Amino acid sequence: MADVSSIDTGRAARDLLHSLRSIVGERYVLTDKPATRRFTSGFRFGDGPALAVVRPGSLREMWRAFSACVQQNAVVITQASNTGLTGGSTPNGDDYGRKVVVINTTRIRQLHLVLGGEQVVCLAGTTLDQLERVLRPLQREPHSVIGSSCIGASVIGGICNNSGGSLVRRGPAYTELALYARVDLNGHIELVNHLGIDLGTEPEEILSRLEAGHFGEEDVHYTDAAASDNTYSEHVRDVNAPTPARYNADPLRLHEAAGCAGKVMVFAVRLDTFPSENATTTYYIGTNEKSYLTDVRRYLLTGCSTIPIAGEYLHRDAYDTAAIYGKDLFLAIKLLGTRRLPALFSAKSRFDSALARLGFAGEGTSDRLLQWMSRLMPNHLPERMQDMRRRFEHHLIVKVSASSANQVRKFLTSSLEPANAEFFECTDAEAGKAFLHRFVAASAAVRYRAVHRREVEDIVALDIALRRNDRDWLENLPENLDQKFVLKLYYGHFLCHVFHQDYIVRRGVDCVATEHELLRICDARGAKYPAEHNVGHLYQAEDGLAQFYRNLDPCNCLNPGIGQTSKFANYREPNATAVAE
Repeated sequence: MADVSSIDTGRAARDLLHSLRSIVGERYVLTDKPATRRFTSGFRFGDGPALAVVRPGSLREMWRAFSACVQQNAVVITQASNTGLTGGSTPNGDDYGRKVVVINTTRIRQLHLVLGGEQVVCLAGTTLDQLERVLRPLQREPHSVIGSSCIGASVIGGICNNSGGSLVRRGPAYTELALYARVDLNGHIELVNHLGIDLGTEPEEILSRLEAGHFGEEDVHYTDAAASDNTYSEHVRDVNAPTPARYNADPLRLHEAAGCAGKVMVFAVRLDTFPSENATTTYYIGTNEKSYLTDVRRYLLTGCSTIPIAGEYLHRDAYDTAAIYGKDLFLAIKLLGTRRLPALFSAKSRFDSALARLGFAGEGTSDRLLQWMSRLMPNHLPERMQDMRRRFEHHLIVKVSASSANQVRKFLTSSLEPANAEFFECTDAEAGKAFLHRFVAASAAVRYRAVHRREVEDIVALDIALRRNDRDWLENLPENLDQKFVLKLYYGHFLCHVFHQDYIVRRGVDCVATEHELLRICDARGAKYPAEHNVGHLYQAEDGLAQFYRNLDPCNCLNPGIGQTSKFANYREPNATAVAE
C-alpha cells in the first residue's frame, strides 16, 4: 500500500508545477535534468536537484511564482546569473525536507536612470555589464567595472552578497534603498518598498509601475539612506587598524537586501553611479621582496594625495596558470566582449549535458576541448609583462588618477634602489590586458581541475580579508600541509588586503579536512573569511551573520542552509523534524 504522505507530496508538487506554468508559461518552467543543469550546478561549487527552475519574464510573474511556492511550502532559491563561487545561488544536496524551486531572474533586465543618471534603479536580473554599457555615454560607471561583469554577474547578486570588487574607493556593493519581499514566521508575504520612490500601495501595482518606468522625478525622493558605501575610501586608508577593511559578515554593511544572501526576494535596488575617470595611469610593478609591496601599499593609501583607483596582486604561479588555463576566456572577452559571455557559458553547459546524455563523454568535455584549442592560439600577453614574469615572483598592477600619477611615479622611482623590484608605465593596451589577465585567474583553477581530473581531487577556494595593519600578507604553510597541493594560486585586491587563495588538491586528499586546516591558519592570522564571495554553502556564517539571516527569514523558506545553517523549516534540526513528522 502506498504511503499517504508520499501521495500528498506528489499531489502538492503537481499542483505547484501547474500553478507555476499558469503564471510564467510552460516554456519557462524547466523540470528535466538536462534543462535544469546549468541552473542547479554552481560555477565552481554546489549542486542539487530542484522540482523546477522557473524563469519569470516580469516582476509580477516573479511575485506570483514566489507566492505560489510559499503557499505550497516549497523552498525558494532566487538566482540571477549563477556566477557565484561558493554555491550560494544553487541547491546544495537533497536534504531540505521540502521541494526546492529555483526562481531565475535573468529575463527581467530593465533599469531606470534617476536623478539625471547620478543614481540607477536596477531590476532583478540586470547585469553589471548591461549597466556599464548604459552608463558609458553619460561618462559614468557602476560600482564594479570588470571582473564578475565579465561573466554576466547581476547587480542585485552583488548587493545580496556584499561583493567587493577591484575599485579601491568604492568598497563592497551596498545600498539601503531596495524593493524586496520577505516571509514572516506565520508564512505571510510582505512587499517592502524602501526604494524611496512613490509607486502606489498594492504589490502588483508597485511592481508593474516600477518595471514600466511609470514614475517621474517628482516621485523619486532624496533621502539620507545610502545608495553606496560612501565611507569606504577613508576606512581603507587606515592602514594601522587591527581589523580588515571589508568582509562579508561586517555588521556595518548588513542592511535588509545588502548582504541578505537570498534570505529575502529582491526585486529592485537603487544605487549610486560614479563619474568615469578617463585620464588615468597604470603602473605594473614586479618584485621578489614581499616587504617592498607592503611599503608600496602603505604609501599609496596614506601618502598619495588621491587614493588609487585599483591595486591588483598576482603571484607568479597564478600568473602562469592564468596564462595557460585562462587563455581562451581572455581571448573570448577581448574578441567578443563581455555581453556575449553568458550565452557562451550557457552553450558550453548544454554541450556537456548533450554529450553526457548520449554517453560519449563525461563532465568537463567542453573544458578539455577548449583547452586543447587554446594551445593553437597565439601568445596573448604583452612582452613587458612576460619579462616581469620571468624575473619576479610578485606582481602588482596599480591604476591611479592623472592628478596623482607623477607623485606615484616619483615614489616608485625613488623606492627601487634598495629593493629587488622594477616597474613600467603601461600603455592603454597593456593596462587592459594586465587587468584582464588578473581577472581570468579566478577561472583558471576550475579549468585546471577539469583538464587534470586524474591528478586533482578538487579545489579548496578561500577568499580572506587580512587586517589593515598586517605586513606579513603572504602565508607560509607547514610542509605537511603544503605537500597536499598540486598548486597554490594567490591573487587579490591588494590595497584592500583581500586575497583569493585557490588550492588545487592532490588526488586522494580529504578536501574538507584540508580546508579546516587552512581556516585554522587563517584564524591564527586574525583574518576574516569570506571577504567578498559570501558564505554560500562553503563557509560557516558567524553568529551575527546567522542571526541577520534568521531575522530576515524567520520561517527559513528562502535559500535555507546558507552559511551552513539549518536547511529545515523554522531552523529545526533534522531529529526535531523527524519527531514532528
